[in-house]
Amino acid sequence: MRSQPAFYGNRVFAGGHLRAYSTVNGKILWDYDTAHEFTCVNGIPGRGGAIDAGGEIVAGGMVFAGSGYGQWGGLPGNVLLAFSRDGQ
Repeated sequence: MRSQPAFYGNRVFAGGHLRAYSTVNGKILWDYDTAHEFTCVNGIPGRGGAIDAGGEIVAGGMVFAGSGYGQWGGLPGNVLLAFSRDGQ
C-alpha cells in the first residue's frame, strides 16, 4: 500500500487493489482490482492503475479513488472510481 488509508464507520479503505477492511477483526470485506480498462461516463476509454498520493476519500457514504499514478514505478492510469461503502 502506497497511500494512506481512509476510515468510515467500521471500515478501513486501502488501495492498490481497493479493499475495505473490518475495523473489528481486520477481515477483507470487499476487494476491487483497479488496474484495468474502463468505459468512462463520457464514453471515452480510461485505464486504472496504482492508487497513490492522495489515497481514498470517503464522503456522503461513497468511497472515491483516483486510479493511476505513474511516478516512482507506479502503474499509470487516468480514472476516478466511485463506490458505495459496500463496494457497489
